[in-house]
Amino acid sequence: MRQAVQRIYQLFAHEDRLLILIDADPDSLASAWALKRLLWRRLAGITITHIRPITRPQNERMVRLLGIPSTPYEQVDPDSFNRKAIVDSQPAHHPNFHGHTYDLIIDHHPYLEDSIATVVDIRPQYGATATIMTEYLRAARIKPSLKLATALYYAIKTDTNNFERPAIGADVRAFHYLFPFTRTPLVRRLEFAELNLKMLEYLKSGLKRLRRRGNRLYTFLGEVPTPDIMVIMADFLLRVEEISWTIVGGIYEDKLIVIFRNDGLRKNAGRAAHKAFGKLGSAGGHAASARAEVPLGNLKDEMPQWTSQWQEWQDYIIQRVEKQR
Repeated sequence: MRQAVQRIYQLFAHEDRLLILIDADPDSLASAWALKRLLWRRLAGITITHIRPITRPQNERMVRLLGIPSTPYEQVDPDSFNRKAIVDSQPAHHPNFHGHTYDLIIDHHPYLEDSIATVVDIRPQYGATATIMTEYLRAARIKPSLKLATALYYAIKTDTNNFERPAIGADVRAFHYLFPFTRTPLVRRLEFAELNLKMLEYLKSGLKRLRRRGNRLYTFLGEVPTPDIMVIMADFLLRVEEISWTIVGGIYEDKLIVIFRNDGLRKNAGRAAHKAFGKLGSAGGHAASARAEVPLGNLKDEMPQWTSQWQEWQDYIIQRVEKQR
């Protein structure tokens, strides 16, 4: 790791201005903040920018309580930065990542072929990118502040779902290292910010629309203000004893979004998502969690009779997923 730190240090010059692009969630926010701390006083300027609005209460409270310095993408001029990095994502994950040349990519998601940069550190076996960044800080002998340590600790906790999702020894070591620097009341306040009152209506609709196929639960939430609602629903449904798969769909920004979750036992959500929707849009993820995003325009041949009926959308998702099993 000391050699890895030196490789990053040698990548930049003091006069450089670095833009760190993220798709905001606890892991990306904490990891980007850690990268900024790693390069503190070594560059002329470092800005973290989130490519989509932060709408999930959990993320909003994390930014507010910990003071994470992230700027909306539409408020920055990417051309004013001569260096760019992606943390906890890869260029193919969202269109707003496209069109940039990257110097650094650090991620724990499965490697994608177009993830090209001068330095690429992608470790799919890790449970969280925050673990990688904690290792960088330790190798650089940088003690994290209370708030940065809390952000990293919470990110590992969240991305591994309290180590119920796949993780490795490195995640456990980072978690234990960070614990003495964190504040438990802060972590509790972050954990109790997952929902707001508006989200409850979508969750109520989702529960009414549940369909079971063997050990799999399906539901469709309709048009949603944020895909995070589908993620929360998919995670919640996985708590049902008889269920080992949850598939939750919805419409967001003219795209069909489908969230996949499973118990991680000899299953592969990323492969299931890709087989069902990969030819229509972007789809992939980890063994226990995955996501598909399909532009509605790509579904004209699939659903020639355009419909807003949730039953037809739900039947369509069930048909595509079950067909690939």
